[in-house]
Amino acid sequence: MFLLLMSIGIQAQHSAILEEYVQEGLKNNLALKQENLEIQKVLENIQQAKALFYPRVTFAPTYSLAAGGRRLQFPVGDLLNPVYSTLNKLTQTSVFPQIENVDELLAPNNFHDTKITVQYSIYNPEIQYNYLIQKTLLTAQEAKKKVYENELRHTIEGAYYQYLQASEAIKILGNAQKTLNELVRLNQKLVNNNVLTKDAVIGAEYEISKLNQQLAVATKNRETAKAYFNFLLNRELSAEVVVDSTNLIPAAAYESLDKLSESALQNRQELNQLDQSILASKTAITLQEKAAKRPSVFIGGNTGFQGFGYTFNQQAYGVAQLGLTWDLFKGYERKSKIQGAKIQTELLKTKKLEVEKQIELQVTQAFLELQATRENLKLVQDGVNKATQYFSVIDSRYRNNNVLYIEWIKAQNEVVTAQLQQSLARFDVLIKESLLNKVTAH
Repeated sequence: MFLLLMSIGIQAQHSAILEEYVQEGLKNNLALKQENLEIQKVLENIQQAKALFYPRVTFAPTYSLAAGGRRLQFPVGDLLNPVYSTLNKLTQTSVFPQIENVDELLAPNNFHDTKITVQYSIYNPEIQYNYLIQKTLLTAQEAKKKVYENELRHTIEGAYYQYLQASEAIKILGNAQKTLNELVRLNQKLVNNNVLTKDAVIGAEYEISKLNQQLAVATKNRETAKAYFNFLLNRELSAEVVVDSTNLIPAAAYESLDKLSESALQNRQELNQLDQSILASKTAITLQEKAAKRPSVFIGGNTGFQGFGYTFNQQAYGVAQLGLTWDLFKGYERKSKIQGAKIQTELLKTKKLEVEKQIELQVTQAFLELQATRENLKLVQDGVNKATQYFSVIDSRYRNNNVLYIEWIKAQNEVVTAQLQQSLARFDVLIKESLLNKVTAH
């Protein structure tokens, strides 16, 4: 009971180590940070859409200088001055002055218009539905982020298992190296006692050199797995990784395939992302339909100063406005947009059906692969036991000079091969479990 409790405690500790690495990856992974920035960008789009509900106040001063161009010419002096002269003679006064002909530039010179403009949309369906679309796109972007988080979790777990498997392979080969070193010493002793010839020592040393080659490859694989694992966590590629593989025990059992498929269809964020995209497309249809049938109404006004020269003397003015815009005909442009949005909606619905089928296929494949690897692990474990027992017998007989050297080497190689296969099979089960958890979004 004490040993069982210790085993459970160590397993829980390892699970905490792996989960800590997963959380570190979810926090620091560069690709996931890009997804967070995408969400922030959508949030800013929502703020921009929301800003259209508020009044718009603009300070817009202008000052104009003009020379040349069209002129307004009217001979008012030529027409009225003779009349005014006659009237002055008749009245013997100078009440009626002489006036100049009108000759003004149409472009105003030394003219300013310093004003504040206010405009507020009372009713505009485009603003309202654009805001709803942006909120829907935010939900879709958040679902996309969760999809990547699920994928990243599986990738981190798989990379960690690969690193542990490479470390365990080095340990297995190291133990085999010790066994062969002991064989070299034993053979040397037997050669000294004229029981064996020198070739037995040379053969054992050759086996050690072959094992060293395998160790070099395994060490390279471990360092490569470590670098990839640290890359996923956005750490230094050479950072140490905590190894605790002594109690990595595969799960005892899983739910039925039907329940796993049902769970996947409920939990996979890819479907939620498509649902939100469909909702956004439907909202775009409603936007175009209502915008075509209803006008937009706004109020506003201008106030400021206007006149020649910056004097502000008797130049103040104010204008209030009530406006309405209504697109009565735009060459069937809006009708085409509505049809395009409907096509996009149907496309997304079809895509959702395809993704649902793909998810069911992924769950089925992952479930069957996990079953196959679990059965393979049982067979490999049985092979390790038999290979170990066989080697124990051969080793005892070899020490008593009752078996050939070649048979000892063969038995020892079979033990190493069986142990490596067991290690690969055990971690393959863990990787397949992680894959099943990924496709079911557990």
